[in-house]
Amino acid sequence: MQRKLFVALSFLMPILCLGAGGDHSGGFHLDGSIENMGIIWVVPFAGILLSIAIFPLVLPEFWHHNFGKVSLFWASILIIPFLMKEGISVTLYELLHVGLLEYVPFIILLLALFTISGGVRLTGTLVGTPVVNLLIILIGTFLASWMGTTGAAMLLIRPLINANKHRKNKVHIIVFFIFLVANIGGSLTPLGDPPLFLGFLKGVDFFWTTSAMFLPMLFMATSLLIIFYFLDTYYLKKENITISPSGEKTKLGVEGVFNLGLILGVIVAVLISGFWKPHISLEIYHGVHLELQNITRDLLLLGLTYASWTYTPQQIRKENEYTWFPIIEVAKLFAGIFITIIPAIAILKAGTNGALAGIISSVSSASGPNNMMYFWYTGVLSSFLDNAPTYLVFFNTAGGDPITLMGQMKDTLLAISMGAVFMGANTYIGNAPNFMVKSISESSGIEMPSFFGFLFKWSIPFLVPLFIIVSWIFFG
Repeated sequence: MQRKLFVALSFLMPILCLGAGGDHSGGFHLDGSIENMGIIWVVPFAGILLSIAIFPLVLPEFWHHNFGKVSLFWASILIIPFLMKEGISVTLYELLHVGLLEYVPFIILLLALFTISGGVRLTGTLVGTPVVNLLIILIGTFLASWMGTTGAAMLLIRPLINANKHRKNKVHIIVFFIFLVANIGGSLTPLGDPPLFLGFLKGVDFFWTTSAMFLPMLFMATSLLIIFYFLDTYYLKKENITISPSGEKTKLGVEGVFNLGLILGVIVAVLISGFWKPHISLEIYHGVHLELQNITRDLLLLGLTYASWTYTPQQIRKENEYTWFPIIEVAKLFAGIFITIIPAIAILKAGTNGALAGIISSVSSASGPNNMMYFWYTGVLSSFLDNAPTYLVFFNTAGGDPITLMGQMKDTLLAISMGAVFMGANTYIGNAPNFMVKSISESSGIEMPSFFGFLFKWSIPFLVPLFIIVSWIFFG
């Protein structure tokens, strides 16, 4: 499987390295106004979300073998009538834009982090007590802002799973890991989460996020860590099992240290695309621009991925129970999500002229922006849509001027940033590492909750009350 993956990447190199972030002015922009695009165009997107939610629950065997076909089905349900209505030019532009400038770089980054982190193994006696589990999640929460939520999650999820192999109740551990490491921990820098990186590319200062998001992030992280500790303690007492490992204790160690350097390489590659502006680009198709800094980034990421796979002893990956299934599942499902989301984003971009005009209108009034509504709308939509474009939609709704947004409208920018990052934790699809952590956990034998189970049993009871409090503190 891995050989096929690398062959495909090599064959598609001219496309895969086309980077993201180019200006697409002059392209065949999709008209998302109510006159052109009604809410019915969101049905395929709703269909793939419902498929992700329902099929693993009611038809798990079918889903396991056919999730790629289901994703393709919903993408086709959109593309065929879309082509008939909008024509080849608009259709081709939208598919190339979302595919080459958003999806491909997204998958390349995930592939790099997934492959590299899979080559790191924590050895020694590590027993998943409440204190140990708390420390692992705390370390991951800190690392997430500096190596990305995906990087931190992929680095620490396997050690966390291995440390808790003796535990009967493990779901809550993985859930809180998703809350904190895969989402909220990435609040403090543009490296942490894609929406913040897009804000950085738009002109938001690198350390503005650090200062502005520190207190909200501290409140959320501290609250969730305290809740987790008492919850984990409760479950451990309920299990009534010994937590002492049998046999002689061994010192903690790290195998595959080489990959830690490669993770730093990933961070450097991402930073290059943000700070280096050579102003060299190539127009592939009317408005689909490829910029040199992004091509460089993606080539570096692919090179780091290859180096990790080639030079890491395979025994390490075997002991990590490393498989390609999680990244394949994410790649296939998110391909359908990225395609079917096109009309939803276009409707939002249409603002008050679109089918979701009520949402756009409610965030502003004659007296100024309603920051509370900015937080909740950005957050709720980021739970089900890609949080990066959702962030950009509301960033532009608020005026789109980074100087103004960091100055007199700093609370508005804070609300948008908090909503996009924090509420990505509400669902499996809210942020890419959520799905990857779920898949890795299931591959390790942990029975994770369904889409709705995660939402109603965990997110709403534990996260929503904290979101209400934090929104009242900062925007009330």
